[in-house]
Amino acid sequence: MEKPDEIAGGGPRLHDQSADKETVGEISPAAVKPQDRAVHDPSVSFEEYHYYAKQTRLEEEKYPRTSYETTFWSLVFPPKSDAGVQPVAKIETEAAADKVAHTGANNNVAVSDDEWVNASRALRTATRGAIFYLITTDILGPFGLPYAFATMGWGPGIALYTVFAGLAIYSGYLLWDIFMGLDSYQYPIRSFGDLGYRLFGPWMRYLINTLQSIQLVLNVGLIVISNGEALSQVAKFRLCFVVCCLVWAIVGFLVGQVRTLQKFGWLANAAVWINLLCMFITMGGAAHSAPNYAGANSSAGATIANGTLVTPNAAGVYPAVQTSGGIPDTGSFIASVTGAMQAIFAYGGSMVFPEFMAEMKRPKDFLTAMWAAQAFIYFWYMFYGLFIYGYQGQYTVNPSYLGISNYGIQTAGNVFAMLSAVIAAGLYGNIGVKVLYNNLFVELFHAPPLTTRAGKYIWVGLIPVYWAIAFVLAAGIPNFSGLTSVVAAFCILHFTYTFPPLLSIAFLAKKFSMREGDGFDPTTGSVTRQDQAAGETRFKRLVRGFLSRERWWLNAANVVYILGALALAGLGAYASIETLRDAFKSNRTTSYVCKSPLDG
Repeated sequence: MEKPDEIAGGGPRLHDQSADKETVGEISPAAVKPQDRAVHDPSVSFEEYHYYAKQTRLEEEKYPRTSYETTFWSLVFPPKSDAGVQPVAKIETEAAADKVAHTGANNNVAVSDDEWVNASRALRTATRGAIFYLITTDILGPFGLPYAFATMGWGPGIALYTVFAGLAIYSGYLLWDIFMGLDSYQYPIRSFGDLGYRLFGPWMRYLINTLQSIQLVLNVGLIVISNGEALSQVAKFRLCFVVCCLVWAIVGFLVGQVRTLQKFGWLANAAVWINLLCMFITMGGAAHSAPNYAGANSSAGATIANGTLVTPNAAGVYPAVQTSGGIPDTGSFIASVTGAMQAIFAYGGSMVFPEFMAEMKRPKDFLTAMWAAQAFIYFWYMFYGLFIYGYQGQYTVNPSYLGISNYGIQTAGNVFAMLSAVIAAGLYGNIGVKVLYNNLFVELFHAPPLTTRAGKYIWVGLIPVYWAIAFVLAAGIPNFSGLTSVVAAFCILHFTYTFPPLLSIAFLAKKFSMREGDGFDPTTGSVTRQDQAAGETRFKRLVRGFLSRERWWLNAANVVYILGALALAGLGAYASIETLRDAFKSNRTTSYVCKSPLDG
């Protein structure tokens, strides 16, 4: 464990500052300031990241809290805006901010230590209340869960959803622990990929950024399509379906102009309450009206018993609503696995947890917001999913608010769902554009950072392009549940259940491989590793850290966790691909048509 005297002063003790150890294990011959390094500099050691992270955490502990921040209401009603954390010297002009934004190894602009650190502080404005609502701003999770129960049955559905909830909370804790140990004002973490880079190297960052970009753009596309289906239902199918989808892509051009997460906090606040209202309306409609038989071909029953449970008889009468205590007879496990992927969709927020923490005034508060958000998601989503499944059984569709037959209730639910969904899509698009822009345009093409005036203008132009790409990709796939399963199996599952334990193993192995006296010295820029000087290999050092008395049990549990997540991801990928293959084989239409998939 870290000792208090290692972080109380200016830096960690370097083996009691003994003269005979001054040159042991030196990696950097001279001190290089953080602002003089490239954004992703491979020469920065783990010890240096960890040293500055400890200093930043100590400084954050000293920030005074307002009386409002310490109350329950700060979680329920987040403040509209915040000036950021700037206890030293505030950057007064945009020119100064631009100066900081353009510095680095490839730029000779002189930037002081205070300017560099304050530029990072100024970007941290989000509070725990805003983060709570950002995590719970979700449209695909709650409304896909009834479909999951319909394909898995009461018992397996409840059991799996509960297990997924517990593991998602654990993964959120792991990401928080890693972030707290690696993020600092000197070396701020901006994305999930930054965690991978600092622990595994560039290849992990590229992998994470690629999967994250795919998930975010498909999430936006999925919401555009689900909103298009809702709008076509509201218009009684008199409006061409592809036009209904296009309308929401255009709306996204406007919503996507919100740039900071703190400003999204209030939108997210409204979205959560709208979501709950939509859920209550949908439950009322399901309890007092028949299922929407016109959408039976898109229901869970279409995958059960060869579709006989949703096929009308000669007189045009549909079978009665049926539920199952165990896994329904689907003829194969594909439908049930596809349903399980819908349950996983409810816990897809882990993918953007580092981005949320990166804009928090106090990242330590993330844990409270995350626990509250996950408890909220588990209780309300579970209640809603079981309620709808109980009343609609095999006729449950995805998203579930489209399965109400009473037009008045159906329309009310659709309107609220569309409003909530476009806010969620705006959030996904916001982070998606930041990931692409910062890791592609800034790094490869040297585009101006988004914090500069030029970057803000580029943001305005990029948003329509991003939403247009999302619409084109999602609209070309003919099976909504199949597409959500693909996203869950290839992206969401890994960000929530695979990457957190994998990154945690690397973080803990490196952290606990440091011995008494090891660490980074900011005055000389040197790193002391006594065992390295003694000839110990890097691999042996990491194994020793993995087997450390403090955390060997957690590392062993994480290995099992990773293997289980990979096995489930393989099953999910196979099931979703088979589902989409059957959809294309049966010539089921894409979204580039006028007839809505819900219209018979």
